[in-house]
Amino acid sequence: MSRAARKLSHLSLVNRGERPAIELTAQELVTAAGITRVRLGRLLRLGLVEATAPGANTFTAATAARVRRMCRLERDLGVNFVGAALILDLVTRLEQLQEELARLRPMR
Repeated sequence: MSRAARKLSHLSLVNRGERPAIELTAQELVTAAGITRVRLGRLLRLGLVEATAPGANTFTAATAARVRRMCRLERDLGVNFVGAALILDLVTRLEQLQEELARLRPMR
């Protein structure tokens, strides 16, 4: 088991509607996303990352994946974090619209 996997092995499951979500502490998010606590603080201040509840110090695994994608956009394309968040929001919305369109199309 890798060092990161050992650190994340005690994650708790939180019920978020239809399926449980993994909940991470701030330190676990930093480890999972490969960022520093300073960078996490900056993302929180910019409103690009949100805790599971106001004032909470926990985050979802989806947040870790989002932060990793934002960092990749910054590193690979030179996009700033605000731009990266906007790109991810637009991609998510596009995927939702494609799913909705597929449901509404008559079966051929």
